[in-house]
Amino acid sequence: MEQSRAEIVAWVGSQILPHEADVRAWLRRTGGAHFDIDDIVQETYCRLAALRGVDHIVNGRAYFFRTARNIAIERIRRARIVRIDCVTEIDALNVVDHEPSPERIVAGRRELARVQRLIEGLPERCREIFKLRRIHGLSQREVAQRLGVTENVVEMQAMRGLRLILRALSESQTPDHPLESVPGHDLVPVRKTDR
Repeated sequence: MEQSRAEIVAWVGSQILPHEADVRAWLRRTGGAHFDIDDIVQETYCRLAALRGVDHIVNGRAYFFRTARNIAIERIRRARIVRIDCVTEIDALNVVDHEPSPERIVAGRRELARVQRLIEGLPERCREIFKLRRIHGLSQREVAQRLGVTENVVEMQAMRGLRLILRALSESQTPDHPLESVPGHDLVPVRKTDR
């Protein structure tokens, strides 16, 4: 869906304009002697103005830097005579993008799913207390009142759950090795061949 010009202008004013000084400083540091910074910033604003919408842009600052970087590289490549140090500075035009890479997103989702499985593998009371404290953010007193136990029990079970999860993570157990309670041990990994 195409956004109105007013919406795009308002977005540029709030998400792009505050970062112009940073973009200019960055361009000066990375190769300002090889291109006109004002022209690059102006071209960046022109490209932003030509957009049909900005809903797809998650991080305005990163988008501004990336667009300015691409324009600078285009200008350097189009130049008839390019000094050798200018060519090497193309690589220096790396933008620090605050958005995680697709690989990091997938790895993060995988790790989150693993932690969720570890939480589900906790003993019943420990799991219930851990979820109320760490996921739902209830106080020790609130959890104790809700479950009819002492605050000391809540504290001990929440710490036990955290300790077990951290131990499992540090031991680099694979996600398909569920944790089970065994007499004499808090939790131990049980492999399919052990059952």
